[in-house]
Amino acid sequence: MSYEQRLTRFQQAAAGKADLVYFPISADLQYLAGVTRDLPSFGAIIYPGGWLEGLWLPVGAEPVLVLTRMTADFHAPLTQQLDVRVLADRADPAAMLRDLLKRISMPPSPHIAVGSQTTAETLLHLQALYPGVQFSSASDLLAPQRVIKSADEISSLERAGQISESAFRDVLAVLRHGMTELELISEVDYQLRAHGSIGSSFNTALYCVGPDHALVFGQHAGSWHRQLEPPVSILFDFGAIYQGYCYDFGRTVIFGEPDPPAVEVHALVMRSQAAGIAALQAGRMTAGEVDAAARQVISATGYGEAFRHRLGHGIGLDVHEAPFLTGQDRTVLQQGMCFTVEPSILIENGLSARVEDIVVVGADGGIPLTSGFQDLVVVD
Repeated sequence: MSYEQRLTRFQQAAAGKADLVYFPISADLQYLAGVTRDLPSFGAIIYPGGWLEGLWLPVGAEPVLVLTRMTADFHAPLTQQLDVRVLADRADPAAMLRDLLKRISMPPSPHIAVGSQTTAETLLHLQALYPGVQFSSASDLLAPQRVIKSADEISSLERAGQISESAFRDVLAVLRHGMTELELISEVDYQLRAHGSIGSSFNTALYCVGPDHALVFGQHAGSWHRQLEPPVSILFDFGAIYQGYCYDFGRTVIFGEPDPPAVEVHALVMRSQAAGIAALQAGRMTAGEVDAAARQVISATGYGEAFRHRLGHGIGLDVHEAPFLTGQDRTVLQQGMCFTVEPSILIENGLSARVEDIVVVGADGGIPLTSGFQDLVVVD
């Protein structure tokens, strides 16, 4: 489906639900109009009039893409023949907005739908122009389109998966006892770029746990520099980007010879994932039922409390997309939906395991986009 077709379909869905739609630069905008995104920075980078930047889409009129001068000069997003207006550094963004809206017949108290990444500053400017404005979520209006992936989108996700697996293969080649978590993370990020990704689709994570390695979440200053000495399990969580589509990939490596319980834990996680993949059946299963199918495999062996999280999440242009494979989600699966299937068994001060692949919902079960490195990797 072309970007023009996507926009037309969305305008039809928004008719009667909003007088004006606004999407900032985001996955929503890339999906609708091909406007590419850069990797985010840790600190905010603010351009003059940045609150105006994005796609302004009046119902019944042609859309206008507004870019700040810095974005137009340095980030060069694709425009797909849109009407593009560039806001000069010294220009008045509020005046440009008023000029854009002059051509639209807006009621005194309009209904404006905005994308989920819209800033409060944008909303405040719109409210100043229209004190009686009603806001709603444009992302929710677009979600039914984005949730079903086309063949081209699935192909992009598959390529991102191939890059992820190739990066993991070359990371394995340099593993040695005594490496730090930060050295490993840096190697993963390097290999992702070396194999064709513009970077990591999210912050590369390792969950390292063993008898002498406490399970630590989010305390990088205390975990990144600790040396990984056997026995320790290293649970990888990372992903590549291809044409804006995000992969999410996970495997388990153990430094030192694993004891029989560790081998059993890994085998259980793999069986749980297989059950979840088999349950991804269009029209027959809900998201919550898929979670239950995978979870039962682990719970039946007494490790239920060690499977701490939902089974997976939707994925595509964003790393996390609705719906989620979690117990309370009653969404009926449809062909073309894509989910991560990522069971784990996390044991405090014990050897643990996780696995993760993106899987496409099919008529008779899921279709994994990656399937390599199924066996437990041991570094003696």
